[in-house]
Amino acid sequence: MPWNNQSGGGWRGGGGGPWGAPPSGPGGGGGGSQQPPDLEEILRRSQDRLRNALPGGSLGGRGLILIVLVLLAVWAASGFYRVEADEQGVVLRFGKYVDQTNPGLNYHLPWPIETALTPKVTRENQIDIGMRMGPGGEARDVPEESLILTGDENIVDVDFSIFWVISNAGNYLFNIQNPEGTVKAVAESAMREVIGRSQLQPVLTQARAVTEQAVFDLMQQTLDSYESGIRVTRVQLQKVDPPAAVIDAFRDVQAARADQERLRNEAQSYANRVVPEARGRSAQITEQAEAYREQTVAEAQGQADRFEAILNEYEQAPSVTRRRMFLETMERVLGSSDKVIMDQGAESGNGVVPYLPLEPLQGGTRPSSNTNTSASTRAVVGGNQ
Repeated sequence: MPWNNQSGGGWRGGGGGPWGAPPSGPGGGGGGSQQPPDLEEILRRSQDRLRNALPGGSLGGRGLILIVLVLLAVWAASGFYRVEADEQGVVLRFGKYVDQTNPGLNYHLPWPIETALTPKVTRENQIDIGMRMGPGGEARDVPEESLILTGDENIVDVDFSIFWVISNAGNYLFNIQNPEGTVKAVAESAMREVIGRSQLQPVLTQARAVTEQAVFDLMQQTLDSYESGIRVTRVQLQKVDPPAAVIDAFRDVQAARADQERLRNEAQSYANRVVPEARGRSAQITEQAEAYREQTVAEAQGQADRFEAILNEYEQAPSVTRRRMFLETMERVLGSSDKVIMDQGAESGNGVVPYLPLEPLQGGTRPSSNTNTSASTRAVVGGNQ
């Protein structure tokens, strides 16, 4: 019912109700004060508008059911969600992890029963430690992160980057509170542990790959123990230098070490070339000596056997053997010499016996005389020999 005073003066101070006296006329004049809007009139007008909007012009039981069904359909359709190719869906039921979904169109119970999170699991994330990239792309050193103590009590300035991806979305979202901070802390701790048990010189030179692999293994082992759902893809050392205050002295030492290594390599190369040659010559001389020994022994043995054979023949027929030895000796001595035969028993003439050399006539070559002897050797053969 409208707010008015039916009994006439029921409110203290007279007038019709807590908002003051009702208007005295249709224009709202009379008393000069404005009355608040009528609530029942507002409700009635709202009901009229709703009836006009509904089919049939009246709000009955079917209309209410239709409205409820539409609202339920909209609420149920709100459970559809899409997971992109680089994402993984994580379904929560009243805030508790219950399932993981693959890329594509998926469905979960509408809010507030279930909700879905879609973290990107294939994107490779990067964390720089010991340096920060400025707006212009220049690297700014962070000494509190990059200065590390080595195992031989030296300080080295190490800047490196960690690359990682999400391997398990459920563990990644709920087992660690700050994933990037956790990865950074684990990486810095692993690098300090690996450098702390290494010597300075290998870290600066040839042990970079070994250091990266050791940090990679230690980081992955630690993150797996946390069940973080993070997989480290690679560890990359950006800079490994001595501190800036002593870097010039270290560079001089490195240059000296490089010269030492170069000279050592040259000496080793020379040794590798000379030693095999010397060994080859030594083996050659040894083999030649062995061959000469075998030859000499064989010749001596042959001569001894020949002497024994001649001695046996001499004992059986001394005169015949002696004459044969003489003839063989003369044949060996005079075989390559020019010959003039003279007969000492000749009664007339000069005693020269005509001699016809057959070898030159037969086309044979004339043996050359020894340079230490005369060009012609005269052999005198007695007639009685």
